[in-house]
Amino acid sequence: MAELREAIEDYVLALDREFGRSPNTCRAAHGDLTRFADSVEAAGPVDTSQLTLEDFRDWLWRENEQGHAAATIARRASVARRFTAWCHSTGRGDDVARRLKSPKVGRSLPRLVSEGQMDDIFASLRDRADSDEPSALRDLAIVELLYATGMRVSELCALNLDSLTPSASLVRVIGKGNVERVIPYGQPAARAIDAWLDRGRAALAGESSGDALFLGARGGRLNSRSVYELSRQLLQLAPGQGPSGPHTFRHTAATHLLDGGADLRGVQEYLGHADLGTTQIYTHVSAERLRETYKRAHPRA
Repeated sequence: MAELREAIEDYVLALDREFGRSPNTCRAAHGDLTRFADSVEAAGPVDTSQLTLEDFRDWLWRENEQGHAAATIARRASVARRFTAWCHSTGRGDDVARRLKSPKVGRSLPRLVSEGQMDDIFASLRDRADSDEPSALRDLAIVELLYATGMRVSELCALNLDSLTPSASLVRVIGKGNVERVIPYGQPAARAIDAWLDRGRAALAGESSGDALFLGARGGRLNSRSVYELSRQLLQLAPGQGPSGPHTFRHTAATHLLDGGADLRGVQEYLGHADLGTTQIYTHVSAERLRETYKRAHPRA
């Protein structure tokens, strides 16, 4: 016997401490399961042993009626299946959501920035950094590193000073599931990082800085929200469809690597994907770009 909300808290704690899931994954699971609890407990507290498949189906139906996207519904169904599987494995109830189906979600191609557009973005960042203003030096180093390494924004914000090996132009990243990988970066990123460390970081550093590589305006570790805002501003220089967050630079880096002849397995390791199928989306991006070029340039297209 276990009260539902108590079980939710224990499950999210297990995601963090036992399974090594990212903070974003833990927050999303907590939010989704809390919404389910709000729905199923309209008449009072519920025990996990009382849950049924119909409870979850009714919840997802209401979520759909409220206009939530198919991708959101699919994620919540996945969270529900994992939650009841965990409840069953810990003796808190049956795995009632195992037959819960997710709506089909069309896989959209990620947003891509062309090499010319990236040149424009870097030119804008360098113009600002020429002032030696600390935040401008930091922003150039951030985007250079995002594009050079294809790392996730959460990985970037978690970097410490000792994550870098400047002599070899390598950065050590802790990815999903606490899996470590080492990624090389090129001379433009190296120069931008050196300038940030030499002339920018000390101006922002304070008691709360610790050994964080990138700092916010108040001297604490830079948060992902700030990187999202920076990306939104910069991607206005590269009009296109799709999200305008820092993942665009990750997508762009992977696609440019494949366009340049990189091996798909190598790109998988570079991005830290556990499944090669996740990486294969970038081959579709490259194919789409080739098709568009063919249509524009070939006389018999």
